[in-house]
Amino acid sequence: MQAVKDKLSDMNAMRKAKNEARAEEKAEKEIAKARIEVAHEVRLAKEAEAVMDLHVAKAGQKAERELAKHNMSSSTTMNTHHPAGGPAPANAATNPPPVAAMAPPTNMPMAPPHGHGHGHGHI
Repeated sequence: MQAVKDKLSDMNAMRKAKNEARAEEKAEKEIAKARIEVAHEVRLAKEAEAVMDLHVAKAGQKAERELAKHNMSSSTTMNTHHPAGGPAPANAATNPPPVAAMAPPTNMPMAPPHGHGHGHGHI
């Protein structure tokens, strides 16, 4: 009779150990899954940041071109309408103000985590 009780006790101990091991494995898998999801979100954020940096750079280049056009057209206008009748300063078109002073801000708020914040959902 004692042998049967010992056998049942051993079986219960094994069942308990297996259940604990399964629970631990499940928790580890959930942690690994969460890490993968975080890594995915970080990658998406880095890609979005790179796209934003590219847009800022393109906007800066466009601002430089527009400024150069404006300075060239205003320098020819200034030549014909200069109050003293003299030419515009020599560096008017070749030395525009730095674009950094005119570049769009880089501290723009990010879109909400689920969507890009203009009211409709994408599927």
